[in-house]
Amino acid sequence: MKAIINGKVITVTGQTYDKATVLIENGKIKAVGPDIPVPQDAEVIDATGCWVTPGLIDCHTHICNFSEPGTMPGLSDGNEMSGPIQAQIRALDAVYPDDYAIVPVREAGFTTVYSTPGSGNVIGGTGISIKLRGHTAREMAIAGSEQMKFAFGENPKRNYGNRKQMPMTRMGIAGILRETLFEAKNYSDALKATETDPSKAPKPDFKLNALVPVVRGEMRCRMHAHRSDDILTAISIAEEFGLDYVIEHCTEGFKIKDVLNEKHVKCVVGPHLTSPSKLEIHNRTMDNPGILSKEPNITVCLTADTGSQTSVLPMTIGFFIRRGLSFEDAIKGVTINAAKVLQLEDRIGSLEPGKDADVAVFDGNPFDSMSLCRLVMIDGEVYKNTL
Repeated sequence: MKAIINGKVITVTGQTYDKATVLIENGKIKAVGPDIPVPQDAEVIDATGCWVTPGLIDCHTHICNFSEPGTMPGLSDGNEMSGPIQAQIRALDAVYPDDYAIVPVREAGFTTVYSTPGSGNVIGGTGISIKLRGHTAREMAIAGSEQMKFAFGENPKRNYGNRKQMPMTRMGIAGILRETLFEAKNYSDALKATETDPSKAPKPDFKLNALVPVVRGEMRCRMHAHRSDDILTAISIAEEFGLDYVIEHCTEGFKIKDVLNEKHVKCVVGPHLTSPSKLEIHNRTMDNPGILSKEPNITVCLTADTGSQTSVLPMTIGFFIRRGLSFEDAIKGVTINAAKVLQLEDRIGSLEPGKDADVAVFDGNPFDSMSLCRLVMIDGEVYKNTL
């Protein structure tokens, strides 16, 4: 048993205590509060003067997937660029447990990240939530956390337009995605018919089979879209096929905040530290997270969308706070809101009894560039302690 005592405890979903205890047993949070008795045999961690938070979550990264340092120039494991529809591939198969990014990101207070295929294809395959511990991909992965990656805008256009291959336009992206989802829906219906009449079994199709849970609304879609019109196209297709979706990046979301609010959109906002390398991100602003978070029905998460750069995401969030994002919405953006997007809010994202003992301790406000993460715990095991 472990006890983190005397810290300012931010539960995220409940109270914030100026001085409280987090009691941990068998990898789970047992109790949180100011008057928790500490057993005599507990390992005591004194967090006096520190802020105790849930382990941080970046719900859109390429950690252990694109890999750092890079391997072959121009070729990474993040995009299977042999064709625009790659529903059958899995980021899990490219997870590298010795990726350079793991240690700096974990030591910055992050305990869970979502590693997704890149946005080079219209359908890029499934990503996976991983905890930043373990010696194999299977040990790191959170089973059942796969979600399907879609992409709109300049990335698929650039990658396939240069080959004079569909999709060369935004129209082509929408068209090839609708066509594929239509085929997947028919394939799904045929599989259902097989349950009562085996003779109606469709010809096996590995790609369409991977999309069956998507068109049945059983697997969430992560839709890469920066420009406001691409965001609206993504939403339109999602509604047309009854998909469960999240908008990734949402760079021009501030332009259509009323629509996003009306539709109760979940969005993952970022990155903000890269150059404006594409026209579709020229309107990027650090005001966007604050603007979107003020809308009552929009769920905002915050991302560095990279590998080791996630380690400076907390500092970047400080920029957002200076530009209108509240601390409460900021901490939710890398804890409980991120857990909700990953559909893991029953396990991670807040300090509550019964949840995984993923904890970070900072010697000041986590989003102050002068603060340091002093302790990181994943499933009750300490991976960093400089208290």
